[in-house]
Amino acid sequence: MSEITLGRYLFERLKQVEVQTIFGLPGDFNLSLLDKIYEVDGMRWAGNANELNAAYAADGYARLKGMSCLITTFGVGELSALNGIAGSYAEHVGVLHVVGVPSVSAQAKQLLLHHTLGNGDFTVFHRMSSNISETTAMITDINTACAEIDRCIRTTYVSQRPVYLGLPANLVDLKVSAATLDTPIDLSLKANDAEAEDEVIENVLELIKEAKNPVILADACCSRHDAKAETKKLIDLTQFPAFVTPMGKGSIDEKHPRFGGVYVGTLSSPEVKEAVESADLVLSVGALLSDFNTGSFSYSYKTKNIVEFHSDYTKIRNATFPGVQMKFALQKLLTKVADAAKGYTPVAVPAKPAANAATAETTPLNQEWIWNQVGDFLQEGDVVITETGTSAFGINQSHFPNNTYGISQVLWGSIGFTTGATLGAAFAAEEIDPKKRVILFIGDGSLQLTVQEISTMIRWGLKPYLFVLNNDGYTIERLIHGETAQYNDVQPWKHLDLLPTFGAKDYETHRISTTGEWNKLTTDSKFQDNSRIRMIEVMLPVMDAPSNLVKQAQLTAAVNAKQ
Repeated sequence: MSEITLGRYLFERLKQVEVQTIFGLPGDFNLSLLDKIYEVDGMRWAGNANELNAAYAADGYARLKGMSCLITTFGVGELSALNGIAGSYAEHVGVLHVVGVPSVSAQAKQLLLHHTLGNGDFTVFHRMSSNISETTAMITDINTACAEIDRCIRTTYVSQRPVYLGLPANLVDLKVSAATLDTPIDLSLKANDAEAEDEVIENVLELIKEAKNPVILADACCSRHDAKAETKKLIDLTQFPAFVTPMGKGSIDEKHPRFGGVYVGTLSSPEVKEAVESADLVLSVGALLSDFNTGSFSYSYKTKNIVEFHSDYTKIRNATFPGVQMKFALQKLLTKVADAAKGYTPVAVPAKPAANAATAETTPLNQEWIWNQVGDFLQEGDVVITETGTSAFGINQSHFPNNTYGISQVLWGSIGFTTGATLGAAFAAEEIDPKKRVILFIGDGSLQLTVQEISTMIRWGLKPYLFVLNNDGYTIERLIHGETAQYNDVQPWKHLDLLPTFGAKDYETHRISTTGEWNKLTTDSKFQDNSRIRMIEVMLPVMDAPSNLVKQAQLTAAVNAKQ
């Protein structure tokens, strides 16, 4: 095979970086490109219900596989996906957004084509995407096309940010050399500047030697930029107490003896708040300091000895070291840190929250009880996806087994994100290990935004657990403002009819409203095995919410009132 089409080249390259499922929708400017998916063994076209859901699905897939690919058509398709792409940009998720665009000649002639604004400007949508992309490319020359595709894939993977790639319809069938495929794309990071890295390590080691009460705090980019192994080894070698933020949940094994809990500023448990804020050194890995990730910016460190390890820079107190990437900096630190930390005497970490007290089986369910109980249902290796709202806050008090991956869009916070993300994560989990469970917790209001993607799960025989928390509307919004306002209401759905409506044949549905029903279902050995798709409707009071969400809502309402 000396030559292949440019379209096939793209998919062969994606397969080489273990992207096996492609998300998106067909449109007349990408149809010839989509034909090429079926020429590559092991590749599949998911076929989503709409472009926004497809972008969410690509995000969920990329969080597990390292990157993903979304394909839309020009104008109408790509713009529908941009909310999802913006979320991936904000939260450091690598999504390659491939857009099928009109032919090079049609663009040059400024033809009045459909899907345009009617003004001859074919670059406007590309320009829109450039603000939420790490880099962009519009292929116009077949001679440089392969190099541009390789550059876009590398950037997506390395930066963990979306990349925009425009492919004109007339180029995807043109031939390119297949020999290029024999040289894998270089996905390695560029080495840190040795002098700057040495200065960082020297300063950090001095702070560690002097510290009497240090802590490690892992945030979202610890997972996104593949620093979990280094962070675990840092904990092992130093024995410092270790904590996560809401966005960092799953970055540290929660059964590790030095794990102390979730730090959310003033919303933390008193023991966690005291342990973190009284530290005389904070080693922060991959911080994303958004309002909901910090309890409305309520971090109250008593020390200025803060080291921030980021994907593309390191900050020590007030000094910033551009380009000193945390992956390499941590690896170098690990070679010397044990000696620096030998004078540290380990202190006790905050105890794991007490288990729920025994209740009568007829006790009505409430959020506080559920989130304390969820950890008993979870298994090592689970992927746990929690929707913006009560679920994203409640999961902070759930204790994860080791090697559990949490997905929660705390920063971007697009309502309905998790239905699509569950689809993408379920595809990825199936490719990694068919026994890996994917578990969604979503509110009845959020589900209504993106419910169509459940049909795609059924189409492909995927087997996630879909826990629908039915509290009759937008409870998180009611807590912030408008408790009885009509705009926070939703039309009640017959949730247990959704799976058969979307064509499911092998499925389970359950409606539970008491602690006894929860315990009976979640301890059933057959239910614990991901043998089929399941929907579980959890009936809850309208204004019931996890305690930390109630506090966050009060903070948010107060801030909004001042502005």
